[in-house]
Amino acid sequence: MNDDLEPTPPYTPRIGDMPTEDRPRERLAQSGAEALNPPELLAILLRTGLKGENAVRLAERLLNSNGGLVGLLRMSYADLCHVRGIGPAKAAQLKAAVELGRRLAAALPEERPVISSPADAARLLMYEMRSLVQEEVRVLLLDTRNRWMGTVPVYKGSLNTSMIRVGEVYREAVRQNAASIIVVHNHPSGDPSPSPDDVAVTRLMVEAGRLLDIPLHDHIVIGQQRFVSLKERGLGFS
Repeated sequence: MNDDLEPTPPYTPRIGDMPTEDRPRERLAQSGAEALNPPELLAILLRTGLKGENAVRLAERLLNSNGGLVGLLRMSYADLCHVRGIGPAKAAQLKAAVELGRRLAAALPEERPVISSPADAARLLMYEMRSLVQEEVRVLLLDTRNRWMGTVPVYKGSLNTSMIRVGEVYREAVRQNAASIIVVHNHPSGDPSPSPDDVAVTRLMVEAGRLLDIPLHDHIVIGQQRFVSLKERGLGFS
């Protein structure tokens, strides 16, 4: 992700030389943060650009060279430090902002949400899991009213029947006396289409849930911009 060899971008005026109504901070104050595009929001964090490249253009280059906002989520601190015009201080600011967004998305609301559809379950984890660089399996624990009790990470790596231990999937559900579970994992490729191994593992988990009297409500695969419910597709559930 090092862009040191990129050609020098065309000259752009400093933000201070732009008309007041075009400056990101002034636009945010006047119209709200939702009125700004991603480069403008990043420019407020970056504050300064380079000689001949203002903060907005630097933000555009950062996003365009690294796959947009999702690519930015995946970048490490070291990756950011190697981007021309970023450096340690700006890299730290960006990573801190990303982490605050992740924690806000995962924050427990005052009233535990009720999971009444696959979309409800996917919404809890989509923000974070769509940017993961390898497959991870997480389990949503539900009570008798389908309220979310918490999320348990159980596995990292390609999901297949020879590697995953179904007992690990249910361990925390048994310990916390959960009434049911939903299993969620991601496809780093961005395509949430279930694989044959996804279906085979689902069958194992459904059977284990019957034996433990802790039903598997669903198995959801998260991709880049969408998700797939195996239960809705009738895959692994019978």
